[in-house]
Amino acid sequence: MGAPHNTRRYGKLWPEYRIQYGLEILEQLKHKVIISGGWAWHFMSENGHTEYKHAHDHKDIDIFVTRENVAEVVLLLHQEGFSKVWTRYDHLPSAENFRRYEKTVETETGRLLRITIDFFERDDLRTIEVNGFTVPEPQVLLFFYRNIHSSDKCWAVMAAKRLLDKNIDPIGHPELSKIPQ
Repeated sequence: MGAPHNTRRYGKLWPEYRIQYGLEILEQLKHKVIISGGWAWHFMSENGHTEYKHAHDHKDIDIFVTRENVAEVVLLLHQEGFSKVWTRYDHLPSAENFRRYEKTVETETGRLLRITIDFFERDDLRTIEVNGFTVPEPQVLLFFYRNIHSSDKCWAVMAAKRLLDKNIDPIGHPELSKIPQ
């Protein structure tokens, strides 16, 4: 699981270009994938929230793809310049048939940005639609922090746990992107 956060860094924001490039590829994929991890919390948060680094993990994009959509999603990723990247997890047996795709883009400022997509194959997820994107139900998403996702110290994860424990629906709740007290 993730290490405790350095609370002195709680005001740090994700660069706008990282959010923009992530949204661009997700917009193209949204009818074929289930968006997980930090991007799922992003879509479940209230619209117009501040992109704090500790609220949602935007370092990579986690997606689940049903078997029937795998070929189409892989083709789209290749058409968009993504390449398969080998990881230390590729040889491990997995029910999710994990693979990683990456591409590097140059931002408007000339900075190079690596966009990483962690791709999991799965047919049995309970999902919801939020803001036009399909994401796992919050309880399902929280379960993945035991074995697939690692940033369980993100504010959204901690807030969703607290809210669900109180039988409060976390979708659109301001605590998903609010600095903890």
